[in-house]
Amino acid sequence: MSAGLSTQLVSCGLMEELLLTTTEAGSLPLWFLTESELPRWLSQQSAPVANWVRAHAFQAEKHRALAYPNADGGVGGAVVGLGALRSVGELKLWNVAGLSDRLPAYSYYVANELRSDAATHLLTGWLIGAYRMTRYRSIQPAAQRAVLVVPREADRAYAEAAASGSSFARDLINTPANDMGPGELASAATDLAARFGARSSVIMGDELRARDFHLIQGVGQGSPRQPRLIDLRWGDPSARKVTLVGKGVCFDTGGLDIKPSSGMLLMKKDMGGAACTLGLAQMLMQLEARVQLRVLIPAVENSVDGNSYRPGDVLRSKKGLTVEIGNTDAEGRLVLADALAEADVEQPELLIDMATLTGAARVALGPEIPAAFSTDESLLTALRGSAEDEADPIWPLPLWSGYDDELTSKIADLGNVSSAPFAGSIIGALFLKRFVTASPAWLHIDLYAWNAKDRPGRPVGAEAQCIRALYRLIRSRVDSGLP
Repeated sequence: MSAGLSTQLVSCGLMEELLLTTTEAGSLPLWFLTESELPRWLSQQSAPVANWVRAHAFQAEKHRALAYPNADGGVGGAVVGLGALRSVGELKLWNVAGLSDRLPAYSYYVANELRSDAATHLLTGWLIGAYRMTRYRSIQPAAQRAVLVVPREADRAYAEAAASGSSFARDLINTPANDMGPGELASAATDLAARFGARSSVIMGDELRARDFHLIQGVGQGSPRQPRLIDLRWGDPSARKVTLVGKGVCFDTGGLDIKPSSGMLLMKKDMGGAACTLGLAQMLMQLEARVQLRVLIPAVENSVDGNSYRPGDVLRSKKGLTVEIGNTDAEGRLVLADALAEADVEQPELLIDMATLTGAARVALGPEIPAAFSTDESLLTALRGSAEDEADPIWPLPLWSGYDDELTSKIADLGNVSSAPFAGSIIGALFLKRFVTASPAWLHIDLYAWNAKDRPGRPVGAEAQCIRALYRLIRSRVDSGLP
């Protein structure tokens, strides 16, 4: 799997092609300017540079980049617009994303003075925005790209880990389902484990039934690609337990409640929760977080054949609760339920699941803002703070107990869907909550894992949502000793 996976920035060698450690002769100044700062900057430049910038109507617009000439007619430097930001100190990674492709292919040093947080954002954005998925292109993009001298104030280790984790997740999501089934996802996870000295195991086939993972087995039994539960462990056994669970539905037809063709077009990304979970796990391992980490990924393909599970079936979960199937297209919560029940047995101090779970969350918040649910309001508040700091947005939605009765079944402990068309993301989260009863802190993230429109550094395709925000949350709780 790893040999075929075209992760563009995981390799340190590839990353180093975009960076220089020290300013070399010939490196050019790169200025980041807000609209309000532009007039003062122009007044400090030579007349030819100022006239060039004015002649090209550069107004420091957001994402605008302009190279200017030197006295010999070559490239003398470049300016990048930050729009309406109050100062360069407010710079975030998305202000920089994609510059390695949009600037002339020279080496640049940052001419502004930057605080550590802004410099780290700049470096992170430079690397994350350079991602390319090239595995399936017979003609590869031009190799030459702009190179950045690492700002001395930047946390390079963090920026490289964030970029590696993001690229790993994006490649997994972008890979089409014919090359990314449950087996290939398991191989990617076990390869990751091997790289960082983690232990990994995969439960599949009859062993799933023998160990009571009937929901995972039931969802995946209609596909010739066997369902499986991936289990990865890493870290100090004496450290605090953090468990991550990711929805790994490698393709979702909807099962017997089959989706229309338009609804299947993006279903290769239905394992986006698993991919982001693995990207976050990689960050934690690469940056040597002092945690006792466990990662659980139920990997399935929800397909249609004579063995597919049916509407009206009743399946017993790992938790012991029986679930009546009201809709086979609500499969993600089923496989997550078994994995969460397994995780809950160990009572980790922090249990986080990520899933492309509901279209309702996208209706409520759109594709760019994942929804977050928790029984712990202080945890949600801390997560929002981390999300804002990292420009990695998340928004809390309520676990409204008044909707609990929507999951009532007449013949089983609960149903997997509501009969009402409302509050779908909340009801999905309430379903999962039934399977987390012992862990003191639980977060459920309902994300999209996809860029729906082209923006600098964020082409249409996979996006690694939440991994930087969750990394900061985990490190802040672990490093500060918070419960």
